[in-house]
Amino acid sequence: MSETMTYLENKNRYRLLLILSFIALFLVIIISSMVGVADITFVDGAKIILNRIILLDRLISLDGIKHNYITIVWDIRFPRILLSALIGCGLSVSGAAFQGMFKNPMADPYVLGVSSGAALGATIGIVLGFQSSLLGLGSITIMAFIGAITTMIIVYHIAKIGGKVPVITLLLAGISISYLLSSVISIMMIFNKSQLDKIVFWIMGSVSAASWTHVKILAPITLIVTFFVIFFAKDLNIMLMGEDTASSLGIEVEKVKKILLLLCSIVVAATVSVGGIIGFVGLIVPHTVRMVVGPDYKHLVPFSAVLGAIFMIISDTLARTLMSPAEIPVGAITSLFGAPYFIYLLIKSKKKVTN
Repeated sequence: MSETMTYLENKNRYRLLLILSFIALFLVIIISSMVGVADITFVDGAKIILNRIILLDRLISLDGIKHNYITIVWDIRFPRILLSALIGCGLSVSGAAFQGMFKNPMADPYVLGVSSGAALGATIGIVLGFQSSLLGLGSITIMAFIGAITTMIIVYHIAKIGGKVPVITLLLAGISISYLLSSVISIMMIFNKSQLDKIVFWIMGSVSAASWTHVKILAPITLIVTFFVIFFAKDLNIMLMGEDTASSLGIEVEKVKKILLLLCSIVVAATVSVGGIIGFVGLIVPHTVRMVVGPDYKHLVPFSAVLGAIFMIISDTLARTLMSPAEIPVGAITSLFGAPYFIYLLIKSKKKVTN
């Protein structure tokens, strides 16, 4: 009876925490929408956003709010906020999944070299001066996505042994290809110094070019992948005990790995192609969530998705406001927060081991 009560208490606790997390996410979205050069109040920002929700448009009036404020919030800031949230969600969820699959807390979304492939694709597009667009996406974004997906395919085929994909081989293949592509990018930057600023700014990460098209394309990809990772939460929990143990318990380890590798690589490719390389999000967010809610992937994945979204929105808000009207690459902000925090986690874990 006591075990049942404890289970129900924990379930209610997680549910309450998740609800509070979504409330925090909503508040962060509203606050971010009002922060900037234009002096927009919290109430006006909330009204503009809520007015666009179906059924609420008749209840919430925008009378008295300047038209240019509506344009600033809905057409400029809000797509950027949503894109930041989707990027944070995608990177955090894929980071959590990779850490589970590789049984390595150091694993992050870029461990398979997808980011380097995207960076090479974007660099080629910038150097060649591509200006065309497809389905509302710029050529640089498309080139980055192609580069990321191509790299994923190459790494997978290098690591594949028969019908299996050993974790160690996959990691080594990803690291090797990543270094190779980074070298190619460096050489291209040396020979194309006139495009150096553009390449560096893209590599450091930015969502300054965010649009509703980016949001519409990234949203279904991120949400579908998040759903599938939650769906495989039980399998990931068992795989933490080792692949042999998981296989003996009826888990189709290779099938699960292939599905999750494909889906997570696609979402990482999509996020990097629209936002550049944004570091530490997929590494520290799952770590932080694991410390609060534990290692169970049924809880770890949803909380990582929400906290990743919050972290990215805050980071991008700081990136566009700290040196306004100039802008700091958001990847620099996430690294500024992420690196010290990760060092703190390492020191903390080291103390536990020594004690």
